Amino acid sequence: MTAGEGGRRGEVAGNETTRSGGYYHLLKAVIYRDLVVWLRYPVNAATGLLVTLIFFGLIFYGGRLVAGQAIDDTIEGLIVGYFLWTLAQGSYYGITSAIQAEASWGTLERHFMTPFGFGPVILAKSIAVILRTFLTSAVVLAAMLVMTGRSIELPVVTVIVVATLAVASVFGLGLAMGGLSVLYKRINNLVNLLQFVFIALISAPVFEIPWTRALPLVQGSALLQVVMRDGVRLWELDPLALAILVGTAGLYLGAGYAMFVLTTRRARRLGVLGDY
Repeated sequence: MTAGEGGRRGEVAGNETTRSGGYYHLLKAVIYRDLVVWLRYPVNAATGLLVTLIFFGLIFYGGRLVAGQAIDDTIEGLIVGYFLWTLAQGSYYGITSAIQAEASWGTLERHFMTPFGFGPVILAKSIAVILRTFLTSAVVLAAMLVMTGRSIELPVVTVIVVATLAVASVFGLGLAMGGLSVLYKRINNLVNLLQFVFIALISAPVFEIPWTRALPLVQGSALLQVVMRDGVRLWELDPLALAILVGTAGLYLGAGYAMFVLTTRRARRLGVLGDY
């Protein structure tokens, strides 16, 4: 083999290495890892879905016994609200738990040393959590429709876009809590407290109190009700309402990521990033 052939082969090998280590492969690997870790404990995964459905069953059948026709008249709103709540819960706890697990395993600090950088790794983890949450929430939604015997409008693209923007604000809160857990380690009580706040945000009277639209989940909940109950498409939504949804999503997601970066940076300075 001549020197020229060796050089060309080395160049080809280098290009293949670069291609095999691109951001696409990072995202693919992180999504695969997230699903494998979730499916590797099937009892835990199935129990989580079962508990979520039991909780809805208690609300639905218990409400029928107590309120009768009133619960039947509002069942579509209950289904949509519960669907969004499962999305919010899954996204919030998913990213917070992932960060806490990485810290406890001692692998979080390795992300700072990857060729991709810390930001892209966390972004890939975020996408993986959101995809898994959508899958599990879709299963819950299908089960709720079977349990109630109701049908709702599902313009899939519009539902995905509106739900993703609604959940983005909650995801920002999850990043902030994850950063605080890296710095202060045990904040479980604070993390769990927000699940009750999500219920209040989803059911907030947005039309009676307009300023609540600036809070996480509120605007997304209002628009998702319109989309899933009336079958309104994305291009038929009020532009101002959609702009508020995009703005709140970007605001809370950006603030949460900034909080996460600041807290993990402080943890590195204090030398407690890898401690648990």
